[in-house]
Amino acid sequence: MLNVLFLCTGNSARSILGEAILAHDGAGRFAAFSAGSQPAGKVNPFALKTLAAHGYSNDGFTSKSWDAFAQGPEFDLIFTVCDSAAAESCPVWPGQPISAHWGIPDPAAVEGSDAEKEAAFALAFERMKRRIDRMLALPVESLAAEALRAELKAIGTLDDIQ
Repeated sequence: MLNVLFLCTGNSARSILGEAILAHDGAGRFAAFSAGSQPAGKVNPFALKTLAAHGYSNDGFTSKSWDAFAQGPEFDLIFTVCDSAAAESCPVWPGQPISAHWGIPDPAAVEGSDAEKEAAFALAFERMKRRIDRMLALPVESLAAEALRAELKAIGTLDDIQ
């Protein structure tokens, strides 16, 4: 079982989507977690609505600081999903986790009608799901660290929406 952490600044939208998708789709292979450098304190309700609309659990998610994981668990993979979190100085994580940046535009920053916000969250969900699906198709457990790092980095640079 590999431990995976999704990091974002607010830990209210994209990182929550990543945690939920991987917890469900990678069950048995991966344990998923999420955190933020400056947590919003609550999960965005559109993130929870989006998860439910796609048949994923939306229960039990919280917006929390990456400090919550200072004592563990030890992570194998860490993904930054927002550009601001990728640019921040991250804590020193125990072990030698492989990290990659999977930047996705912030759906929580969209202003407008509820329909426009729902569309932004649906797009963020689809991008995250496609990236996680690609990761799940890899022989993650048997790839050498550098090969895995390269594969995960490449997944983060793909234009997912086709």
